[in-house]
Amino acid sequence: MTTMSFEERTTELDAIAAAVRACVKCQLHKGRTKAVPGAGPYNADIMFIGEGPGYHEDQQGLPFVGASGKLLEEMLGKIGLKRDQVFITNVVKCRPPENRDPLPVEIETCTGNYLFRQIELIDPKVIVTLGRFSMGLFFPGAKISQIHGKAKWEKGRAYLPMFHPAAVLRSLESMKPQYEVDFRKLPELVEQAKKDAKPAPSAPPTPETPKKDDDPPSGSSTPPKQLSLF
Repeated sequence: MTTMSFEERTTELDAIAAAVRACVKCQLHKGRTKAVPGAGPYNADIMFIGEGPGYHEDQQGLPFVGASGKLLEEMLGKIGLKRDQVFITNVVKCRPPENRDPLPVEIETCTGNYLFRQIELIDPKVIVTLGRFSMGLFFPGAKISQIHGKAKWEKGRAYLPMFHPAAVLRSLESMKPQYEVDFRKLPELVEQAKKDAKPAPSAPPTPETPKKDDDPPSGSSTPPKQLSLF
């Protein structure tokens, strides 16, 4: 949990976004139109992390603006949220060529320089991983088909793995109902994280027995000298 003020965090997150847009740390920058730092409030309770920008995201510089984004917005609506109430980003910030899988060195570069610092500064109550690449950051070795919708807790934050919206769109009829079930777990997870973050009420101080003026100090047999009141 960061101890920085919201203004300080905003300044640093804006600087991260600017650094992402100018980044040349890996080969992905060579084919991008626009980098995609992420979008949403810097104090969001929920952060969604996808895989990487697609064609539409690369064109607009915004995350999840194509068909996957529309499904994400629909699911958010099911739980009474809009996309401008959550922070959405990706494991890698530039579109891989032909939408190929991001390479390990690309993932390491983007997460080490940008994503993990964004998480630290935004400090969301819940992180939702969308697809296997973001899931792999927090659930190494797991299979999305086995753990989707099963939250784990770490240091007061919930991590909820979900299918990537693009995968749901490919099997909409069979996967969408379960996708909605997974999404409906989010409000409860946020409330639980907020509850756990509240400090426990402190016990009232134990009153000390007041000493009389003529009580000797502890360990002394000589009474203290009476001080003059005037």
